[in-house]
Amino acid sequence: MSVKERGIFLYKDVLPFAAMVMVECMQVGGNTLFKSASAQQINSYVFTFYIFLIGFIILLPCFIIFYRRTSIPPVEFSIICKIFMLSVLVYMSQIFGYIGLKYSSPTLSSIMSNLSPAFTFILAYFFRMETVHLRSYTTQAKIIGTIVSISGAIIATFYSGPSVLSNSITMNWIVGGILLASQYFLLSLAMVAQAKILLVYAVDIMLVFIFGICGLFVAGVGGLVMARDLDAWKLKPDIILVTILYMGFSSGFVNVVIQMWALRLKGPVYVSMFKPLTIVIALVMGVLFLGDSLHLGSVVGGSIITIGFYGVVWGKAKEEGQVSTQTTDPLLEPHDDALEQGSFISS
Repeated sequence: MSVKERGIFLYKDVLPFAAMVMVECMQVGGNTLFKSASAQQINSYVFTFYIFLIGFIILLPCFIIFYRRTSIPPVEFSIICKIFMLSVLVYMSQIFGYIGLKYSSPTLSSIMSNLSPAFTFILAYFFRMETVHLRSYTTQAKIIGTIVSISGAIIATFYSGPSVLSNSITMNWIVGGILLASQYFLLSLAMVAQAKILLVYAVDIMLVFIFGICGLFVAGVGGLVMARDLDAWKLKPDIILVTILYMGFSSGFVNVVIQMWALRLKGPVYVSMFKPLTIVIALVMGVLFLGDSLHLGSVVGGSIITIGFYGVVWGKAKEEGQVSTQTTDPLLEPHDDALEQGSFISS
């Protein structure tokens, strides 16, 4: 292998693999930090506002540099309204996710994150962005994968089973599982809405900027309404501050940039394939750092969800490989206009 070929191999294969593993580790690490910080009675509404604030602070100079020598493209008021509603969906999903983490664990959060392709497929079909042919084996794979994934989520949430490591599942665990599943349903809905917006207004940098402003406003209003105690807004040099800074920088900036780069280089199927890895990472981190319990129900449910996850992804990958003139789902197709512009919603 020549030096040039080795360089191409490193850039197109080794680097994307290492980058995606790092992204999943950073996401689980943020959830683990949040779970640890929740022991100090962290306020989810205040926390979410600070995450949006840090993300916007990082975004602002990037936006200014990008449009320093070019004119800002005009945007219609109707587009701004749609982005505002998008920010409400993302904000609600974050709140559900953080509260769900308090009640359950990062492991369950990672298990539920694998529901995203199934939820996206259902919503894309509902909004007529996905064509379904019941006699097609690719459609059958996606439908079966969706049913299997949802079945696995039900098992992981409601079935405890023998304890592999320690404590038994309580009602908090069930509530947490429902909230985490709701989080990824709302994120999938936000992805569908995002794709719709990008088809009308495909200036992704401008959309990200407007989304950042709307998200900051929604999070600010939500925080002021739900957290009226001024002490909850005070930051101290403790694990809560570390968690805010870490998640604001990683989830709000680094992970989005890496996933966008990998999406353009390798396509969405490649990016999606790393999601089940978070279950293993979360399990290890949870046991080592949080003393989490592990139950047979979580193991079985997580395994079933992963099988369903790969069923949906496999069906979509096969569909993309076929030469067809039919309109397909713009959310999961690597060369679709919406994805060519990049996704600005991170799960």
